Amino acid sequence: MMDNSGAFERIEGDFAAGLVLLGDHATRRLPEDYGHLGLPHAAFERHIAYDIGIEPLLRRLCQLTGAPGVMSCFSRLLIDPNRGEDDPTLIMRISDGAIIPGNHPITPDEWQRRIARFHRPYHMAVDQLIRQVEAAHGAAPLVISLHSFTPAWKGVPRPWEAAVLWDSDDRVARPLIEALEAQAIHTGDNEPYDGALKGDTLYRHCMMRGLPHALIEIRQDKIGDAAGVEDWAQRLAPLLMDLNRRPDLHRHERHTSRTGPYPATDELESKASPDLGKVLPALRPAAI
Repeated sequence: MMDNSGAFERIEGDFAAGLVLLGDHATRRLPEDYGHLGLPHAAFERHIAYDIGIEPLLRRLCQLTGAPGVMSCFSRLLIDPNRGEDDPTLIMRISDGAIIPGNHPITPDEWQRRIARFHRPYHMAVDQLIRQVEAAHGAAPLVISLHSFTPAWKGVPRPWEAAVLWDSDDRVARPLIEALEAQAIHTGDNEPYDGALKGDTLYRHCMMRGLPHALIEIRQDKIGDAAGVEDWAQRLAPLLMDLNRRPDLHRHERHTSRTGPYPATDELESKASPDLGKVLPALRPAAI
């Protein structure tokens, strides 16, 4: 299914298997009414616009594992779905040296318009899929978020081929890191980023609910073409399916976040769990 507002695409799969795949920054699309946010076309070839390689990797992993998935259908330059609504970096004015004219200045009304049109529908779709999988599986689903990172940052090479990010719940992260390293993959443990980010996708949908989860980052030069995507899909699919077969990774365990106390549950529910059919346009089928 694809959301008619352009906020997300949902890839159907076997709900009863208990695995969910997410792609927060999978695409670099912008609605026609936003043009290119005042940026040159070349900016949308860069990591500032999307996570290079993640859309085809997500699609292929859904095929190989049979898992359903959700990915955003808008560029992170428009609004970042992997940030909380109150995060000051939700809509970036400057990204890795690039000034984004369409985001600065920005009115409070436009800020809220983007949240309502793109950010919330994506998170409603994630919430709905997780709940459907949990109901069909009969236990807590295993949630994996896919991202990619640049080979170097500010001229400093990044040695890791992949990374696993997590907050304080390491139930999935630890065995996943071990499995990657067993394949001689140089794997970052909360490197090059820290997985504890208040209000991000896994915080909101997994940490707060006690669902088993991990964020996998792949270095972009490893999945920058079709051959690389296929190679990493073939590496990751068996690992994810092995993890998904473990009963201990389908239990609810609510861990305290390293970012501090959780917000009130009713505050989260009011944002994340409305009836999707009442707040979004009709959904239509899309190619997988």
